[in-house]
Amino acid sequence: MGIILWIVFGAIVGWIASAVMGTREGLLVDIIFGIVGAVLGGWLMSSLGQGGITGFNLYSFLVAILGAIIVIAIVRAVR
Repeated sequence: MGIILWIVFGAIVGWIASAVMGTREGLLVDIIFGIVGAVLGGWLMSSLGQGGITGFNLYSFLVAILGAIIVIAIVRAVR
């Protein structure tokens, strides 16, 4: 059941980050952006001495959105 929750978490985060960045890539790409963004955001916050993704809470949600926005910006720059 845990993996399903992480996919849902990634989908929500990816959808919000796509809306903030003004892109519409589709549900699957939003899920990928959300999951990769959560990993990137957690890594960045850990590197800065803060907590990474700590579970399903508001802090983790905001960290994941920040990471997903960074991922979307990198994808845009590469394209």
